[in-house]
Amino acid sequence: MAQKKKTKAMVVSQEKLADGIYDLRLETELAQDAACGQFVGVYPKDKSTLLPRPISICEIDKEKNQLRLVYRVAGKGTAEFSNLKTGGSVYLLGVLGNGFPVDKAKPGTKAMLFGGGIGVPPILQLSKELSCEKQIVVGYRNAQCFLKEDFEQNGAVYVATEDGSVGTKGNVMDAVAANGLEADIIYACGPMPMLRAIRQYAIEHDIPAYISLEERMACGVGACLGCVCKTTHKDAHSHVNNARICTDGPVFEAREVEI
Repeated sequence: MAQKKKTKAMVVSQEKLADGIYDLRLETELAQDAACGQFVGVYPKDKSTLLPRPISICEIDKEKNQLRLVYRVAGKGTAEFSNLKTGGSVYLLGVLGNGFPVDKAKPGTKAMLFGGGIGVPPILQLSKELSCEKQIVVGYRNAQCFLKEDFEQNGAVYVATEDGSVGTKGNVMDAVAANGLEADIIYACGPMPMLRAIRQYAIEHDIPAYISLEERMACGVGACLGCVCKTTHKDAHSHVNNARICTDGPVFEAREVEI
């Protein structure tokens, strides 16, 4: 695994995709080490918001040395990031976490990729890298279906919205049922209730599932133990049934974690 480092990134562009959702493209050497499903820590300049904010990687362009981060404004740190302009700079800590195991989806198999809320962006790079048949199931609050057009270039897209304005009314599992979808392997990122439902579905149908856990993080490097989750096996160091999402994850095989 590449050494984690703090480095300065240059702002290539930023645009607003939906209410509170921003699309930030950065030029950074970290692009060379990044993999789908990983994240970076973005440092605010405001010293009262000292710790870096964990933001998932949406797209990786190794040729241009760029990372694309699509994030939601949720507090002071991310509100500061939304004001970044082309030509500006920001410090990153990365690359962090373990990504999605792309090699588990063999050619000729059928994969379901789930994204919900701000767990939608990390699924985009995954959809570009998988070489099997892809069914991309994305859940939104309303008709502001950010990244939908990007997904349509990489697989068959099925949308669920809470208000029923686009696609299936309800959640991603409602979209699976409504469209009669089946799969040999599952990948998912999103809020915990969604991941619990996907985990249960995967177990009931005996399908391997790799889920990326969204969790509030502080240090991002496993030191503070602020993002621990329960596991079915004991940690080799602490000898307890815990794992640190920031370093042991954020991606886990669904059967390995108790959520």
